[in-house]
Amino acid sequence: MPSRSAHSSDSRIRAVLGPTNTGKTHLAIERLCGHSSGAIGFPLRLLAREVYDKVCAIKGEAACALITGEERIEPPNARYFLCTAEAMPRNGWSNEGGKAFLALDEAQLAADRERGHIFTDRLLNARGREETMLLGSATLEPMVRALVPEAQIEERPRFSTLSHAGSTKLSRLPARSAIVAFSVEQVYQVAELLRRFRGGAAVVMGALSPQTRNRQVELFQSGEVDYIVATDAIGMGLNLDVHHVAFAALSKFDGVRKRRLTPAEMAQIAGRAGRHQTDGTFGTMSGGGRGRTGSPLEFTEDEVFAIEQHRFAPVTKLFWREAQPRFDSIDLLIGDLEAPPRQEGLAPAPEAIDLAVLKRLSEQRDVVDGIAQPDSVRRFWEVCQLPDFRQLGPEGHSRFVARLWADLREGHIGADFVAARIGELGNMAGDIDTLQGRLSAIRSWAYICQRPDWVLARDEMAARARAAEAKLSDALHQKLTERFVNRRTAVLMRGMGKDAGLLRVELQNDGKVTVEGQPIGHLEGFRFVVDDTASTEDRKLMLAAAEKHMPSLLAQKAATLIGEELGELRIAGGQVMRGDQTVAALEKGKYAAAPRLVMAKELGQMDPAHRSRLEEALQLWLVQQLAPLAALRGLEEAANDPDTGTEVRALLLTLAERGGTVRREDAGLAHVPKEKRPLLRRLGVIIGSLDVYMPAMLKPAPRQLLRELGVDRRDLREAMEAVIEGGKQLPAGYRNAGNQAIRIDMAEKLFRAAHEQRAKAQTAQDKSSRGFSVDVALATSMGLAAENFLALMKDAGFRKGEAVLLADSMFGPPRPAPWTWRAPRKDSLQNVRPRRRGGNRKPAEKGGNNQSGKRPEKGSTSANRAQGGESRRKPPAPRKPASGPATSKALAGLADLLKG
Repeated sequence: MPSRSAHSSDSRIRAVLGPTNTGKTHLAIERLCGHSSGAIGFPLRLLAREVYDKVCAIKGEAACALITGEERIEPPNARYFLCTAEAMPRNGWSNEGGKAFLALDEAQLAADRERGHIFTDRLLNARGREETMLLGSATLEPMVRALVPEAQIEERPRFSTLSHAGSTKLSRLPARSAIVAFSVEQVYQVAELLRRFRGGAAVVMGALSPQTRNRQVELFQSGEVDYIVATDAIGMGLNLDVHHVAFAALSKFDGVRKRRLTPAEMAQIAGRAGRHQTDGTFGTMSGGGRGRTGSPLEFTEDEVFAIEQHRFAPVTKLFWREAQPRFDSIDLLIGDLEAPPRQEGLAPAPEAIDLAVLKRLSEQRDVVDGIAQPDSVRRFWEVCQLPDFRQLGPEGHSRFVARLWADLREGHIGADFVAARIGELGNMAGDIDTLQGRLSAIRSWAYICQRPDWVLARDEMAARARAAEAKLSDALHQKLTERFVNRRTAVLMRGMGKDAGLLRVELQNDGKVTVEGQPIGHLEGFRFVVDDTASTEDRKLMLAAAEKHMPSLLAQKAATLIGEELGELRIAGGQVMRGDQTVAALEKGKYAAAPRLVMAKELGQMDPAHRSRLEEALQLWLVQQLAPLAALRGLEEAANDPDTGTEVRALLLTLAERGGTVRREDAGLAHVPKEKRPLLRRLGVIIGSLDVYMPAMLKPAPRQLLRELGVDRRDLREAMEAVIEGGKQLPAGYRNAGNQAIRIDMAEKLFRAAHEQRAKAQTAQDKSSRGFSVDVALATSMGLAAENFLALMKDAGFRKGEAVLLADSMFGPPRPAPWTWRAPRKDSLQNVRPRRRGGNRKPAEKGGNNQSGKRPEKGSTSANRAQGGESRRKPPAPRKPASGPATSKALAGLADLLKG
């Protein structure tokens, strides 16, 4: 019958409820360490061990105890106990005066069919002397209010957001993902696929020993593998650096039937994604079917809403079984264990395996003969409660229990017998299934050795069992890693990602090529050969890795060869030179950025094989030297691609011929469709106010290389300063600005800043002001003189107005002079000079440097300037299209600047 601990009236009871990643367990650890003594009951041995290690780091090993069915670490003066729920005394150590603090983790498991009655009993009866804490899901709140009305309920929000990411193929799973399956076969299947295509995965199952589990988790946490495949045991508080949880199935066998997971169960597992402040996602793994219909594996809309919003149907009943049955006879014991509860909110627990074994053996007279006294009935029930670690089911497990009882009914099991059984199971040979079977069996013997009156030399036998379990765990970890982790593939898969350039790629002296220490092949001459030990699926990855990394390695080998044969080389005057000696000529090839290498005649006398080898090395050396022209090479390749389009190809060819810069009026932009302009941006082409250019080609290295190749014979400015002295023959990449010259990209930077100021003024709609202000500080910092800045801005359509003087009665600096803008006509379809309308035009200013060859527009009146340079003339006739005057739309100039 339900009962309450004697300490319940004196203990402060807190029910801390909420979804996963709310810090409930962390809070319980803090409260435990804040008391003089305490205990926490956990649903899993793995979780109890994890928290035990944390508390030991705080309080020291001498003060901490770990008590589970298979393991018992209990120092003489231990004050802090970390236990499984089954190993926790139901009265909270009341016979010892009680622990100051007591907590029960994952208390919602009181609604579990197999183990629920254990958690219900602890929830109702286990109490700390000073404080009791119940940790669990918010769905437990109604039952806590009904069964423990004195409890103070606290709800904690999730630290991070959990969102649905839909269905994802295994090949597209993001890194740091956990894949959850509900059978050993499915776990192995998914892990094998990940080994083939993603480099491998760690494997975590509830049946693994803590040592194996920890070492598998370390594979994932350290980044050696990016995926972990686990059973639903991962949902019970195991804290991993998981960003995404993918469900390989949405149904499981619950011991009675195969059913779909409830939304609360789904959320418990999905909540492993996103720890602390890091958001997480969940979804399903596509590629399979569901049930016999083969329909897609998907969450319903209601399930997604419930998981994301943490809203679930409340628990309406907890399973209960008499925790203190009478032992007068076996029949009376069974009757008490099957008795229904008398308290509302409690339901009879389904028949657990210990009760099923008891009932089966009670029908076998040869087993129960002689079990008449209460002590023998109690002892027989304790034997029947041996957990079914090997998952044999009631029939198979009852046979093992019967053999065990035959040894225990007369007293203890002999140490020699136990040592022999442990020795048999300690064999580390065999495959994964064999080792896992032995681990399950050794867990049974570890449990038996922990009982105080079952085995002679208990401590020695328990130590032997733990040692055998540790060895089997190491062997199982090794087998799992060998089968499900391909370290070479894992390294190569990371190399295919965005950080491939950070990988350590090495060329050994013997020609062997390694990536992060893993061999992928070797060089025969300058040809890469894949490692012959590679599997079929690895060969594609290795060839892809070779394609990514080989250019630098081949260049390294070529440089070594050239250094041995020819010494230091350089490109000068369209030739490859060694000092003053010509080694090869660089003739015009298909592309300007890819000249053709022609060996010098003097080298023709070499042995043909040696000459061919040297020429191949020179070709690789040249490719490395031409790397600064990669942007221009991409431009030329696009220009020769028919899919690019005639208009764009014409512009690209012009850019390539002129070394990556062309005046806007010569670019023919009016013929380039707007839908093609994103292609120009992808190629690194910028459409500016006055120029179309490639920023990558305005750096010293490519300009120097173009000149040495003879492609661009214009004067060269080696440092490519922002502002230099002007002149009639400007270096490549500059335009005149009065009596100075400015680099094209720096000029566009000034224009962009002015357009941004104009856009702000238009957005503000300040009618009291005329025009907009332009800050000259940026130009001054570049070294551009004020009068030359005005000339440059005039070329881009900007005009500076007169400063507004202050009234006689006002003091202070004058108001900044207003600026206006009118779009220069740079993109006309016909190069027709617009007709003059009334009055004579003023001659162009000497410092203005009218680059377009057109006469400047007639100056606007002061009224027009006040309106931002808007024209009041009629639009041009349709048969003579030309770009019209500037509009007064907000951001018009900035949009024109950015439309490329």
